[in-house]
Amino acid sequence: MLKFFMENIGNIIVILILLAIVAWAVRCLIVNKKKGKTSCGCGCANCPSAGICHGNKRNIPGGA
Repeated sequence: MLKFFMENIGNIIVILILLAIVAWAVRCLIVNKKKGKTSCGCGCANCPSAGICHGNKRNIPGGA
């Protein structure tokens, strides 16, 4: 078993780094969603897809 880890240490490190980055990204999305921020980073006032994203939840001026 130790031989396997020693032969694949580079792959294991890269996989762990990628998993940490993905976990951080998912955490950021969840935190931003709870704070009410949009995923695109801009306001919905002039967005042509505002009606699709938020449905009838919000009254968006100039939107659908």
